[in-house]
Amino acid sequence: MTGTMTWVGLDVHARSTHAAAIDTLTGELRRERFGPGLEAPVAWLGELPGPVRACYEAGPTGFGLYRAAVAAGIGMQVIAPGKTPRGPSDRVKTDRKDAELLARLLLAGSLTRVVVPPPEVEAARELTRAHDACRRDLMTARHRVSKMLLRHGRVYPKSTTWTMEHRRWLSRQQFHEPASDMVFADLLAAVDGLSSRKAAIALRLAKLATDEQWWPTVARLRSFRGIDTLTAFSLHLELGGDWKRFERATSLSAWLGLTPSLSQSGESSRQGAITKTGSMLARRLLVESAWHYSRQPRLGATLANRQQGQPDHILAICNRAQQRLFNVNQKMRARGKPHNVTVVACARELSCFLWAAATAD
Repeated sequence: MTGTMTWVGLDVHARSTHAAAIDTLTGELRRERFGPGLEAPVAWLGELPGPVRACYEAGPTGFGLYRAAVAAGIGMQVIAPGKTPRGPSDRVKTDRKDAELLARLLLAGSLTRVVVPPPEVEAARELTRAHDACRRDLMTARHRVSKMLLRHGRVYPKSTTWTMEHRRWLSRQQFHEPASDMVFADLLAAVDGLSSRKAAIALRLAKLATDEQWWPTVARLRSFRGIDTLTAFSLHLELGGDWKRFERATSLSAWLGLTPSLSQSGESSRQGAITKTGSMLARRLLVESAWHYSRQPRLGATLANRQQGQPDHILAICNRAQQRLFNVNQKMRARGKPHNVTVVACARELSCFLWAAATAD
């Protein structure tokens, strides 16, 4: 970036954008405020003495400004907000100060950029996240049904719920008060509607995953135990569709927030809970998949069907994953580790095996 003349920090919101530009030749600081929209900020950036290097923090406004600026030939970066250095004693926060801080930190090279996914990856990822949001809504709706029945002393006699038999049992429930009948019918209708919506989104995702753009990697990932098409597709999209941007497997597990936090000062060093950075959805899916590795390694009919057509070196990685994660699970439990801690440790190693399979030749 030698020869860059103008460094710009942008504080972007839905209805306003504050900008601060530093001219490296004169040291002049220019400020500007824009209303909603992308045209005015991009036009202003194009008028600055070039070449221009600009940045803004990732947030709910998305990547529209980034794509518009890059299309106009302007060097733009999207910054990770959690890694922006801020003084612990700085108690005054305004949009003007934030824009200036970003410009100065960009000039100093102290910011961490995030990877902006292509539009098609972002669109498919929105669909997987819609499926996950529908899953959460369905779980909440089912809880409301069960809690209403519990308030009225109704308990399903069998251990497995939300089966066809359980649904027939629910349809036979009646209450003495008409208002309670009305509420219960409304809660059941919400469950049925969300179930249908979740199934419809899952069907679209399964069809989209077979596209030649995604399927080669998805087919490799679903060869692992505990990972089927929707989980493999969601993991692939949460990583931006590019596993090779992580140079090492440990870099991926750190990005996913599955590594322990560390507090070290002088002679003392203490590890804490996992960092929980990166994609929350990808981390949850990996933890759910890791539960399957507490059982003895085996190749069942379902997994064998998913592994059909995969090369031998991918199958060898899948087999090593089963053996390794089962051994880790047994050793940690023998040491008295809590089961949740054990599963998270297995999820961390599972992410490394997935990286190896996705990046293999």
